[in-house]
Amino acid sequence: MISELNHFDLFLTGATILTGNPGQPEIRDGSIGVRDGKITWLGHGTPQSGHTTKRVLKLAGCVVTPGFVNTHTHSILTMVRGVAVDAGFAPSYTPGIPKGPELNPDQARAFARLGALEALLFGSTVLGDHFAHADVATESMAELGMRLCPSWRIHDVDFAEVAHGSWTHRPAIGAKMLGAAMDLYDRWKGHPRVTVNLAAHAVDTCSDGFLREIAELASRHSLVVSTHLGQSIVELDRVRERTGKTSTEVLEDVGLLNSRLIGGHCIYLTDSDIARMARSGAHVVHIPKCNASSGRFAPTPKLKRAGINIALATDTQHGDMVELMRWALVTARVQTGSVDDEWQPHHVFHMATLGGAKALGMADSIGSIEVGKRADLVVFDFQRPHLTPQVNPLGNLVHTGHGRDVAMVLVDGEILVEDGRPTRVDMDVICREAEKAAREVWSDVGRQYWAA
Repeated sequence: MISELNHFDLFLTGATILTGNPGQPEIRDGSIGVRDGKITWLGHGTPQSGHTTKRVLKLAGCVVTPGFVNTHTHSILTMVRGVAVDAGFAPSYTPGIPKGPELNPDQARAFARLGALEALLFGSTVLGDHFAHADVATESMAELGMRLCPSWRIHDVDFAEVAHGSWTHRPAIGAKMLGAAMDLYDRWKGHPRVTVNLAAHAVDTCSDGFLREIAELASRHSLVVSTHLGQSIVELDRVRERTGKTSTEVLEDVGLLNSRLIGGHCIYLTDSDIARMARSGAHVVHIPKCNASSGRFAPTPKLKRAGINIALATDTQHGDMVELMRWALVTARVQTGSVDDEWQPHHVFHMATLGGAKALGMADSIGSIEVGKRADLVVFDFQRPHLTPQVNPLGNLVHTGHGRDVAMVLVDGEILVEDGRPTRVDMDVICREAEKAAREVWSDVGRQYWAA
């Protein structure tokens, strides 16, 4: 008699499995059984007692990993791709380029779907996405089937003024943003793949009193809070001028520096800031490519030595978490000036998977391939010259792999990408709609980009 546990909805077999579980990091010629969206069997070959399955995927020559957890993105900002990266600063602070709040709902939807689709095709099964138009963006991104941890970009300054160097905190703006944030929470509460968070934009764009309001709401509803922390000299100077403190010290004072806080960038942190974060259990979201593209590094060797959990995120550039692991590894080695045991491929792989899941409070259910966890999986085609030979598949993935090597993506055992294309949405339509929206929003500020 076959045990009920050996009835599978899906059975993946013949692959090399990079589990993300330190106790069993790699399984060659491995198999994964999936039932009701969970991993119910993991090992070599098939269960000895026999099994039945609805669909078998034979994956010889492939590598299977946990889904990547992309903790800090702004999918709508695909609208400034190829331009903002060379402006030297975050798009919201930069005059002369389109701003998120200026979009109409159709444009916001088009850009959000584009950014989410790109990330999904490259293996991200979770997006921590926070920006303007979060209501429209969440609806549109949820259509793709991936996990979302969305939020409105919460602040009490007028970003139209910030782009021109003026920071004036207005309670009415803050009240409106918090109201929208909690409306989003109420709308998606209980959804199996959408977990709404709060996103306090940054300490320079949120007054102390407003940050305390956010802290109280986060505590009351046990919500993760994302923020930009130590992302620029401008932030440091504005906060020091206003409070006489560092941003980290302000977050501690207002009650936000705790295990539910994830700080993005963390480039400009003092040794005291790092010690405070370590004591609090707060998480760092490392965004190595965006940081390096603007000529800066986050002090990840110091952060790691302090014992702080580090996650990875793509932010406003591409959605390729595979390339991002490479940037994280290389920028750390540049800072230490050596190759050593502290920075190896498995460290950045952890950041991209289980480290991100831990930051979002999801490590019990995702982030590694283990029996009992959700079947969020990525299948890579390793039958390619740049991924051969497979002496060390994880080393190949981190050093020479790309998101474009992804063949299949699953969430809860549902195949969302097959043969490199999405199963729920039309990729060509999404690209056309985003191109159309880009031409519309750039028509006034960037005519030179579409010269006749």
